[in-house]
Amino acid sequence: QVQLVESGGGLVQAGGSLRLSCAASGRTFSSYAMGWFRQAPGKEREFVATVSWSGFVTSYADSVKGRFTISRDNAKNTVYLQMNSLKPEDTAVYYCAATRDYVNAVVPDTQQYWGQGTQVTVSS
Repeated sequence: QVQLVESGGGLVQAGGSLRLSCAASGRTFSSYAMGWFRQAPGKEREFVATVSWSGFVTSYADSVKGRFTISRDNAKNTVYLQMNSLKPEDTAVYYCAATRDYVNAVVPDTQQYWGQGTQVTVSS
């Protein structure tokens, strides 16, 4: 069992930065691929970024590539999402997720655990 708690969301102007954190409970954190997903009002939940259990392999949605960076610290049971050059279209609730389906880690339906979400609002 893994419990995930996100933090770090808020209101920021376009062009600004935010750093999201996701703290995980459980001693098996390092065996999960970790991902960030987001859901805007009226839209489906979408993939943002994922990092392998080792931290060495990352993948990003085209819409955030070059602006967002995902990382993890297995000693602290924490995964991060550094978001730079934020745009109004990045506004959404951001969710942290964990999966052992390494092949399909970018797919929302394959995630085994979800956090409660944190709101990110980017004003123009």
